[in-house]
Amino acid sequence: MARKKKIGLYFGTFNPIHIGHLIIANHMANYTNLDEVWFVVSPHNPFKKKKNLLDDYARLEMVHRAAKDYDNLRVSDIEFSLTQPSYTVNTLACLSEKYPENNFSLIMGGDNLSTLHKWRNYEYILKNHELYVYPRLATMPGSLDNHPSINLVGAPIIQISSSFIRNAIKEKKDARAMLPANVWTYIDEMNYYS
Repeated sequence: MARKKKIGLYFGTFNPIHIGHLIIANHMANYTNLDEVWFVVSPHNPFKKKKNLLDDYARLEMVHRAAKDYDNLRVSDIEFSLTQPSYTVNTLACLSEKYPENNFSLIMGGDNLSTLHKWRNYEYILKNHELYVYPRLATMPGSLDNHPSINLVGAPIIQISSSFIRNAIKEKKDARAMLPANVWTYIDEMNYYS
């Protein structure tokens, strides 16, 4: 029987996707035992307000543009067809059924790990899926750090946020350096976040 491909799922609203997201995804794809990293574009994160979100398909387009030149980065819109708000445990079940040839793991920041106990069916997730956790400056040590399903990865600490970029664009500041060039071109052409 062939070895199952190890896929790391990097969930986010990507509003917009920026170079920090790409650095983390590329690091995970190259410096861990993951074969690929899939950006899972979330229509609605249950912990975020939906009113601040750009249209789902506009964000999906930005992620496609950002990932297109990377061999081991993919994009998934699987959550677009699921009930909203989307819960990670439901997405994992759907992906595992649709792609039985793959093993799915989660990629998350240390700040998310510290709130994992608030996620729907988090015990099931930990029992059935590995987590690849990258550091964030705001990371607080959590009780799950030593769980056997959790891999702490020494990825670069990135201090860029999508909200900072949105505000910079709104204030007519030059945010180009924080975005992949083709994503900036798309945002500029479509007049997003102005």
